Amino acid sequence: MKTTQRDIALPAYLRPAALVAIVLALTLVRLWVGSQAGLAEDEAYYRLWGLSPAFGYLDHPPMVGWWIALGQTFLGDTALAVRITGILAAALGSLVLWRTADILFGRTVAGWSVLLFNATVLIGVGSLIATPDAPSVFFWGLGLWAVAELIRSQNPYWWLAVGLFAGLGLVSKYSVLFFGAGLVLWLLFMAKGRRWLTAWQLWVGGALAVLVFLPVLLWNAGHEWASFAKQFGRAVPEGFTLKYLAEFVGALAGLLNPLVALLAVAGFVQLVGQMRQGDEKAGLIVLGVLPFIAYLVFHSFHARVQGNWPAPLFPAFAMMAGVAAANLPKALPRFWRGVRQAAVPLGIVVSLLVMLHAAMPFTGAFARRDPTHQTRGWEEIAAGVERIAADQGAAWVASNNYAPASQLAFALRGRLPVEQLNERIRYVMQAPLDEDIVAKPALFITRARNDPGADYLRQRFGSVERLPDLTRQSLGTPIEDLVVYRVADPVGDPRDPVFPAEG
Repeated sequence: MKTTQRDIALPAYLRPAALVAIVLALTLVRLWVGSQAGLAEDEAYYRLWGLSPAFGYLDHPPMVGWWIALGQTFLGDTALAVRITGILAAALGSLVLWRTADILFGRTVAGWSVLLFNATVLIGVGSLIATPDAPSVFFWGLGLWAVAELIRSQNPYWWLAVGLFAGLGLVSKYSVLFFGAGLVLWLLFMAKGRRWLTAWQLWVGGALAVLVFLPVLLWNAGHEWASFAKQFGRAVPEGFTLKYLAEFVGALAGLLNPLVALLAVAGFVQLVGQMRQGDEKAGLIVLGVLPFIAYLVFHSFHARVQGNWPAPLFPAFAMMAGVAAANLPKALPRFWRGVRQAAVPLGIVVSLLVMLHAAMPFTGAFARRDPTHQTRGWEEIAAGVERIAADQGAAWVASNNYAPASQLAFALRGRLPVEQLNERIRYVMQAPLDEDIVAKPALFITRARNDPGADYLRQRFGSVERLPDLTRQSLGTPIEDLVVYRVADPVGDPRDPVFPAEG
């Protein structure tokens, strides 16, 4: 973001140097928090992917595992290693967003887009957390940038970059399919888009996306289409209800930051007007988000939409909000000025408070209602497990739930091996524990709500003894009870794929 003569008329806070300073400061905070806060449940699970990179996993495509593996290569098996690639991608993504918005709508919109993007709660806090959303947001944003460069330069070879980023996005999360759907709408419904249909580079770019995604496709073909079945199975409705629609809208507004959401709606309306006049740049943003939004609304008619699912749309939402911030609606001018002035401070302050609470909790009183509760208390639980294992002569730890199994695997790394007995397809990329270790006594640990009971465990082990529970706490406040059994003398291999699944 080099400052040029074009920037002189900009307010100081929208100039490239100021934006770089703000993003850098937020990145440093995220890096510090990322090194101090415990892992969330899914992060602990994805950490195992990083230790054993593969072309596919049960839950998602593999990119987040590769990102984590990259971090582990340089930082070892640490919390920051799990998170660092995603944190740096959010910073680089802000630069990409600025360039995209600058091409499409000018420097003022670009500056506001970067500020508002980092003022969203999902990006402000969520960029700290290692999930598949981080690479999917990043590559969706890169795809938008490549199309913007195509519009600017009229160079058809940019379609190859679009295809590459779309393929990498699909290797991150299957929802990036909707990026392609949005591009198709843009190509078909915008007059200036249709002329690209005869460019061979467009079709080669599409083939490149498929080629990049091909290893994931082949992995699924070799594993009973497990990942496809898990993710695409959610799209099949089983009855209809309206109870999730308001929840989806509320969660989206909250994670955007309610003030950013207001600006995004106002910007969307402005862009629709420009698109109807044939503006291909406005059409790219409007048509680009419609397929995914339509799917999420449809999904909310039959099931809950998780708050993180719309994450790849946040760069586009930030540009919509940037358009409104740069060109405030003429109605209620004082109201919109107030929204613009408060949106960035509100989002950044809330994000900083949540991040600081994650690293240095202010209170434990909220227990499970605390959104950071997943990260709490596992080191203390691990210390208790070690003491019990020494007393009971246990050589390994077993569970029937991926969350405690993954959290204990991280907290006990290098000290006691941990194995999830059921859902073994989650761990096909890992070598199972040596049979000599499995033959020794173990501690079976699970959440109280997932406890299969001693009678069932006796179908897997000749010796089963219930031990006192362990309680995970946050600053003295109980969060959850973990049931502990001593199990020994396995009947066959206790790692049975039909073991009761997590509740």
